[in-house]
Amino acid sequence: MTGKISQTELGTLGETLVSNWLRTQGWQQLDRQWHCRWGELDLVMAQGPACANGQLAFVEVKTRSQGNWDAYGLMAITRSKQAKLWKAAQLYLLQHPQWAEATCRFDVALVACRFKQPQINSQGFPNYPAAKHLAIDQARYLVLQDYIESAFDAPHR
Repeated sequence: MTGKISQTELGTLGETLVSNWLRTQGWQQLDRQWHCRWGELDLVMAQGPACANGQLAFVEVKTRSQGNWDAYGLMAITRSKQAKLWKAAQLYLLQHPQWAEATCRFDVALVACRFKQPQINSQGFPNYPAAKHLAIDQARYLVLQDYIESAFDAPHR
């Protein structure tokens, strides 16, 4: 059965997919949908200890349906949006000083909502790595389209 799903619910499911995938890569989730006056940090993920040897990733997750016009959300991350995320991350670090010495970066996860199933494998799932897809219902699923590390430091792909 397929029901109507709101953009907020779709975004939350996209964040779940990305968080689960990052955990398979050795990261741990510190916060999710962390709010401040500058906006929201979708995911705050850590790898390693809370010191200079650790890494912190502020992950902006963009979840889009088929037929979108903004490169799966990549074009929605303007310089203005980046500046707000930067300020939010600074405030996060002020409130969590144990991470102040960790290496920090801004990553972008692009998640696509698919409505037609691709070729199904023997377990009944689309032929994507298990950690990179999440079923919504019988007709739709999410797939991690792209994950861009240090997205604000380098040219986009």
